[in-house]
Amino acid sequence: MSASTAKIAVAFGGPSPEHDVSILTGLLAAHELAGAGRDVSALYWSKTGEWFQVDPSAEAAAFVEGVPREAQSLRLAMGEGGGFAVAGGRLGRARALEIDVVVNCCHGGPGEDGSLQAGFDLAGIRYTGPDVAGAALGMDKLAFAGVAEAAGLPVLPRRPVPAGATEVGFDGPYIMKPRFGGSSIGIQVVADVATAAAQLQTGTHYRRGAVLEPYRAELFDLNVAVRSWPALSLSAIERPLRTSTGAEILGYHDKYVGGQGMASAPRELPAAITPKLADALRACALEVAGLADVRGVARIDFLSDGDELYLNEVNTIPGSLARYLWVDPPVPFLALLDDMVEEAGARPTARYSAAGADGTVLRGAGAIAAKLA
Repeated sequence: MSASTAKIAVAFGGPSPEHDVSILTGLLAAHELAGAGRDVSALYWSKTGEWFQVDPSAEAAAFVEGVPREAQSLRLAMGEGGGFAVAGGRLGRARALEIDVVVNCCHGGPGEDGSLQAGFDLAGIRYTGPDVAGAALGMDKLAFAGVAEAAGLPVLPRRPVPAGATEVGFDGPYIMKPRFGGSSIGIQVVADVATAAAQLQTGTHYRRGAVLEPYRAELFDLNVAVRSWPALSLSAIERPLRTSTGAEILGYHDKYVGGQGMASAPRELPAAITPKLADALRACALEVAGLADVRGVARIDFLSDGDELYLNEVNTIPGSLARYLWVDPPVPFLALLDDMVEEAGARPTARYSAAGADGTVLRGAGAIAAKLA
């Protein structure tokens, strides 16, 4: 599938704390594709979970109050012949949207944890970024750390926060993170496990659980982007910089205060690190790409003290699609998007089959009442 002839839709928003940043990423992608003459439409996923077709040339201000004016309501249907359709009026029939590939720019929540990917699979819609399994693994901080540790990759201890717990097997202070989430939302430093257990009961972002790992003040962040098409490759390595006065960790404000998602956040790029550390980071990132079955463009985050290296997490749909990291080697944003679209065309959605369910078991089952006796 050629990106220059494909009918492309860009999906953004969604019921997630990262809703606003997702809009920025989606609009960046839609504007870039439209400016290059691509056949592009824009699909806005509202905070309440509804879908709308909006102007792909819209600006961020159009979404401040919610759904933009003149947005068209959409329905997403599953099954054979499924997909997006513009809802009809009282007597009108729904009109199917012709879409070859959806560029998924939905950060966090159901857009990045496998939920939306599963819906697209069931609807027969090709999409960019991770599949269901890769998305779910990347969003689950506990599961990802377990997989990485089992593979022999360098990780800090990471344990769940049990209700009422007083110890987790290693000393504090600790970094407490939502088990499912991203972009530093809900991440904080706590002195002891008892404090973390109390936060678990009251924190909005900990409703699905939380994890603890050692807090080490000397560690700083290092990130690298990876893309899987046309060949597995890595970007330059960045060191994000903290702008929040006295910040203990790289926070949400540090990442997104500039108004263009991660693209405008302060950074050292390329990072001034030793060749030995850079080589170790790249080798680890390539292994993570295989473990997490990376598709599209992902960002892999590390922690380091300048000598030791620790794998932190993989962001399967990173802010601004990590376009700002591709400076060495240089890759234009349009090329990133085109390659993601072409990869989605070559690696289509999952297809499910009922082959083997021929009714034999049902015919021999007898009365259900007898089985309940």
